[in-house]
Amino acid sequence: MKLVLLAVQAVILLFFLGTREVKSGKCPRFCMCDSVQLTVACVKKNLTEIPPTIDEITVKLDLRGNYIQELPTGAFKHTPYLTHLSLQRTGIHKVREGAFRSLGRLVFLNLAYNDIDILYQESFDGLSSLKQLIIDHNRIEEIQPGAFAQLGFLTLLSVTHNQLVYIPNMAFQGLQSIKWLRLSHNALNYIDIEAFAGLFTLTRLSLDNNELQFFPTETMTRLTEVTRLDLSYNPMTYLGEEVVSMAKLTHLFLDHNSLQDFSSAAVLLSPKLTHLDLGYNQLRVLQPLALGSPKLTRLNLAGNPIYCSCYLRPLREWSIQERVRLGGTCSGPPHLSDESLDAVQPPDLRCQSQEAMLKFEQEERSRLPPPPTTPPGEKAKCPDNCVCETENHHASCEKQGHTKIPRGFSPDIRLLDLHDNHFHYIASNSFPGLPEVVSLHLQRCKIHEVESGAFSGMKGLIYLYLSENELTSLSPDAFKGLPQLTYLHLEKNRFKQFPKGAFTLLPGLLALHLENNAITKLEKGILTAAEKLRSLFLTKNDITDIAPGAFSPGYDLDKLDLSNNKLKEVPTSALPKTNSLKELDLSHNPIRWIGAEAFLPVATSLKHLYLNNMTLEKMSKDSLAGLGSGLQSLLLEGNQLEDVPDLSPLTGLEVINLAGNPLLCDCPLLPLRNWLEKVNLKVRARCGYPPELQGQWVKDIHGFKSCPGQGPPPSQKPKISKAPKSSKPRSTPTKPRRVIKTIQTKPSRDAKSHLGKKPSAKKHKSV
Repeated sequence: MKLVLLAVQAVILLFFLGTREVKSGKCPRFCMCDSVQLTVACVKKNLTEIPPTIDEITVKLDLRGNYIQELPTGAFKHTPYLTHLSLQRTGIHKVREGAFRSLGRLVFLNLAYNDIDILYQESFDGLSSLKQLIIDHNRIEEIQPGAFAQLGFLTLLSVTHNQLVYIPNMAFQGLQSIKWLRLSHNALNYIDIEAFAGLFTLTRLSLDNNELQFFPTETMTRLTEVTRLDLSYNPMTYLGEEVVSMAKLTHLFLDHNSLQDFSSAAVLLSPKLTHLDLGYNQLRVLQPLALGSPKLTRLNLAGNPIYCSCYLRPLREWSIQERVRLGGTCSGPPHLSDESLDAVQPPDLRCQSQEAMLKFEQEERSRLPPPPTTPPGEKAKCPDNCVCETENHHASCEKQGHTKIPRGFSPDIRLLDLHDNHFHYIASNSFPGLPEVVSLHLQRCKIHEVESGAFSGMKGLIYLYLSENELTSLSPDAFKGLPQLTYLHLEKNRFKQFPKGAFTLLPGLLALHLENNAITKLEKGILTAAEKLRSLFLTKNDITDIAPGAFSPGYDLDKLDLSNNKLKEVPTSALPKTNSLKELDLSHNPIRWIGAEAFLPVATSLKHLYLNNMTLEKMSKDSLAGLGSGLQSLLLEGNQLEDVPDLSPLTGLEVINLAGNPLLCDCPLLPLRNWLEKVNLKVRARCGYPPELQGQWVKDIHGFKSCPGQGPPPSQKPKISKAPKSSKPRSTPTKPRRVIKTIQTKPSRDAKSHLGKKPSAKKHKSV
């Protein structure tokens, strides 16, 4: 027994000796070092290079929010034991060959929110153990073959919110263990046949929010292990027979496309498909899946203009027989309008008269695309210096130095890509004879004027990209002749005023992008004639003033992004007094105080409220008045809050983020402490004061028991007294800050970490 006790004492002694040895390690100036857990955090310290004095044995290094700009060769040669490295928002635009070469133990690398534009062949050399690589929100335009050749253990690769247009063959060569590849929120319109060659372990692929006009059949067929494929928010107009041929696919998401037709045999060669999402397209009728098709359990048709007549009866009978649950409602006739597709019975699906049936057939015929004008295999009609694809209905003339809009395209093209030319202005009637074009790309064409009627005749246009031009204003008739235009991109132009009145002739406009302009104020009624608008993106302007009623009537406005502007107060009087607004983003505005009832006009509908990084110092106890069980997300990261209002009415919260606030852990914070005990959420709230509690989790502090009404404190716990205001440092290095970003959400169908969508924002879009 004595021998055992001696052995235990020896182990304890060795442990403390080891601990003392670790604590003697180096710590860079202004950084926070934990010598027990071997972590170093140098967050937002204005560093311009990797600190050379980081202890060699460090395993986790956090360098977020600095200005490093370039990673030189051997940048981390002094820290070979790193397993986790965070480099978000550090201004990196270049990663030199061999920058990570000494990091053979690294398993997690985050390079999100930087300015990287090319992934070079040698960029990730040395990362032989890496399992997760995040490169979201950069400016990546090119992936060189072999860029990931040495990442044989990588399981997650995320390259979302970038500027990829094209994926070449063998782009992901070397990813022998990859499970999930995320390419969402790019501008992809073409993927080479062998782009995903060698990805034999890939089970999940996210290609949502891109510009794919057709299903890349040959490319996808090579993905033998993929079970979930997300192609939501792409401008596809139809899917033909047997286009989806994927042996193990179980979940296919094609919602929010522009589908007008879907063949009954489209998924015939995907035998394990159980969930098919066709929501929010333009389908009026759908035929039962062909004999031999997979055994679906769920078919979502929500948001389609489904006409519940006799033409829908075969689908409904099939769904009953095969026990397929249908999602969605009838858009007509009037007596079945808004009736659930799963509730309507086949006998109720009838055409009341021969005349009605003929009328319906005429409507269907007029809706279907015209037959091809050129025989299969024959070269399409195409202007000089352009490439036209008959089968895919694509025409591309990008980066050809055109100074005038080319003429002579085939009338059945659906995607017209003219980006990176030199048009300077778009004259009236520039696109004659192109009624079938769904998506038009005019990015980076140095356009400073759009004449009245420039797009006349493009009655099928849904997506118009005028991003990164030199527009300062728009004529009221600029968009004449575009009755179906739904998504309009005007970001990165030179607007100093909101182009009020330019959307009068766009009755179907749902999303308007005006990010990265120079707008300084918003006048009353800017949404006049755009009452159906659902999403308005105004981030990264210079907005200082918003007039009362600016967003009224805003009947359908669902998302409003005002982040990264110069607002000094919440624009309460400008918010639409409707029950539609669900998401409001005011992050990165210099708002230091939020008064009572600041969000009351939208309190009954608001679900997501973003108030990050605003230098916010105080919130009125009634600032969240009216917000109740409907609010799902409240983000207050990176502010200067010492306490927060009572959160107990927010019973529906799923995400709450208080990281990076210097909370004063004394009696005024007691309501928050009590609330934390009751909710089943991970709230990463840490104490900033008093000094003896700095950095500790609010939930773990027991000193609150000394507060009035809480009973006497335990004898072993010291009483916490509030530090006087004058003694609290405001901007000196003696007040350490920890920015720990934590967001917990319910699992979604694509596990999207809106790492940044907003849900994104929307619209999260590198080496």
